[in-house]
Amino acid sequence: MAKKLKALAGGSNETQLAQTIKDSAHQIWLAGLGAFAKAQEEGTKVFEALVKEGESIQKRTREAAEDKVAEARKVATGTWDKLESVFEERVARALHSLNVPTKKDIDALSARIAELTAATKKLSGTAQTEAGKAGAAVKEAVGETAEVVKMTTKKVAASAKTVKDAAMKAADEVKTGLAG
Repeated sequence: MAKKLKALAGGSNETQLAQTIKDSAHQIWLAGLGAFAKAQEEGTKVFEALVKEGESIQKRTREAAEDKVAEARKVATGTWDKLESVFEERVARALHSLNVPTKKDIDALSARIAELTAATKKLSGTAQTEAGKAGAAVKEAVGETAEVVKMTTKKVAASAKTVKDAAMKAADEVKTGLAG
C-alpha cells in the first residue's frame, strides 16, 4: 500500500492521490473493524477457557483443602487422646503418692467387713451359754468393723480433697505443657 501511495505521489494527479488515500483509509477502517470483531470473538473464547480453567483450579484447591482439614482432624484427635492419657497417668501417680486407697483396696476392706459381719452373725446364733462369750466377740468384731469403716471414711474424705487438688494441679500442668 505504501508503494502505491509513493507511485501516485510521483504522478501529478492530485485527485487520484486523494482517492487512493481515501481508499487506503477505508481499508484501514475495515481492517480495524475486522480486528475488533476478531478480538471480540477470540476474547469470548479466551474468557470461556479461563472460566473453565478457574473452575478446575477451584475444584482441585477445594479437594486439597478438604484433605488438609481431614489430616488436621486426625492429628487433633490423636493429640486429644494423648492428652487424656497423660492426664490419667498424672492423676494416678498423684493418687498413689498421696496413699489414696484404690478401688482394689476398698474392695478388700469391703470383703473383710463382709467376713466380720458373717462371723458376727454366726456367733450370735450359738447357744445361750456361749452368748456371753459370743456377745463380747460380736461387740469386738462390730467395734473393729466400725473402727475400720470410720478410719476408711475419714481417709477417703481427706483423700478426696487431696485428689481434687492434685487433679486440678495436674490439669493445670497439662494445659501449661500444651501451651508451651
